[in-house]
Amino acid sequence: MFNLARAASAQRSTPFGFKPLARLTLVGVLAVGALPASALDAYPSRPIRVLVGFPAGGTNDVVTRLVTNAIEKKTGWHFVVENRTGAGSNVAMEALAAAAPDGYTILVNTPGVVINPSLYSKVRYQWDKFEPIGLIGEAPLVLLANPKLPVHDIAGLQAHAKTQPDTLKFASSGNGSSSHLAMDLLRSMSNLNYLHVPYRGSGQAMADTMAGLTDLTMQPITNGLEPIRSGRLKALAQTGQSRAAVLRDVPTMAESGVRNYAVSTWYVALAPEKTPKVVTSRLQAALDNALRTPELQAQLEQVGVQALFGGSAEASRLMHQEYAKWSKLISAIGTRVD
Repeated sequence: MFNLARAASAQRSTPFGFKPLARLTLVGVLAVGALPASALDAYPSRPIRVLVGFPAGGTNDVVTRLVTNAIEKKTGWHFVVENRTGAGSNVAMEALAAAAPDGYTILVNTPGVVINPSLYSKVRYQWDKFEPIGLIGEAPLVLLANPKLPVHDIAGLQAHAKTQPDTLKFASSGNGSSSHLAMDLLRSMSNLNYLHVPYRGSGQAMADTMAGLTDLTMQPITNGLEPIRSGRLKALAQTGQSRAAVLRDVPTMAESGVRNYAVSTWYVALAPEKTPKVVTSRLQAALDNALRTPELQAQLEQVGVQALFGGSAEASRLMHQEYAKWSKLISAIGTRVD
């Protein structure tokens, strides 16, 4: 909740140290792989299947469709988005691991790719064997409170928790979800005490917080915008390193006194192990070109996502950093999904 060429070094860094408009340098290295040279030269010659591990209409699905539509417009390629839901996106990742490394099956996923191996007792894929294509974007979360809760910021929340211990109820989108882990990270960094109430998805967690059955919930910004604007929920802080464009008046956790706290949901494109470098480089170039269009950047911003630019090396670095962070936290809190 992720270096590149220095062409845009004066621009703002993201929470993961990448420049949002940094220029990529692509090296098209022809690799010996599963495809003959003629097939590589013609790639892609048929539609590319894009796996998404979450339901249609969710942010992961929306981001994937926005990006693939933008690539189609610029290249004439064709994509088929396939929602393979289940087990926190494990079903989709297992399908990617089993797919032929020919460039015709790829995946767009979130931090679950590196978090799930610590949450589930058994996963049938190795996240570090996937071939990263590139980064797509990142989106912070926002800590939301019922309007009747007598606090307006993190300092007030901490004071309330101390004077009325064991009364705060926090609604997450489920055990091991980004909302659960982001809140547990806040607890570990601020000594905030609360009762965790896990739900099956964000919808009911938000509904019960609006109804006052729970006091707090942590959700992607895109989920919180309408309830914030309508006054049904109030925003206490957002989790990114800097303020999101759509929530300029809401402080970050770091600005609120929780130093070094920065969590975002990020989106990355991956291919199966042993996919030829020439294929992933071609996909990376198409992704980069699409992300540089103002139209796609504006569309992503509308769903609370800021475009990121980074190729396979940057995506791999982000994934290893995030695996180290979240596996340590999950081990400390003892969370298991199965």
